[in-house]
Amino acid sequence: MGPIPYPIDNSTLIAELQLRKHPEGGYFAETDRQLETVPSPFAGGAPRSLATTIYYLLTPDEKNGVFHMNKSATMHILHQGRAEYVLITPPSTPGTPPKVEKKIMGANIQAGELLQLLVPSGIWKMSRLLPDDLASASDSTQRNHIGCLITEVVFPGFAWEDHGFLTHAELDKLYGDSEESKEWIPYVKSG
Repeated sequence: MGPIPYPIDNSTLIAELQLRKHPEGGYFAETDRQLETVPSPFAGGAPRSLATTIYYLLTPDEKNGVFHMNKSATMHILHQGRAEYVLITPPSTPGTPPKVEKKIMGANIQAGELLQLLVPSGIWKMSRLLPDDLASASDSTQRNHIGCLITEVVFPGFAWEDHGFLTHAELDKLYGDSEESKEWIPYVKSG
């Protein structure tokens, strides 16, 4: 595959969209929070905004997020670039391994890349730029044109009370003594 179309460089995106660093990694800006509220079926009926919307950007200097889970569902909508999303579904039966899925958000739909990605409630997710894309940028100008900009719509709306970061203890609980968890340790938030 040739160069990835990336019409708006990262510096311009960060400045014009007023993006700031996200606690999960990457950059973000909340663009909408609906004033109407609904009882959230995922948070014991607690009132939540009908929906919230953010821009989310990964760049070579913020090339991945860390595993986190929202109680609400999240729709990811691609604007430009590419990123891999790793989704870990906890096992429904004790002693069985979690289900791991890797999805690439990108414009090459003929190769199976996705323009939209729905992540349901209760799924651990993490996004990262693809190593091949990062390796293709040999200087700062090219690096400024590598990344992934998406919109995330959370419904019912995002609330920090409904969010959690994957911990080392939770990773051990998911995988037990399995070697598979070692791949994910770098994407667990420390501290």
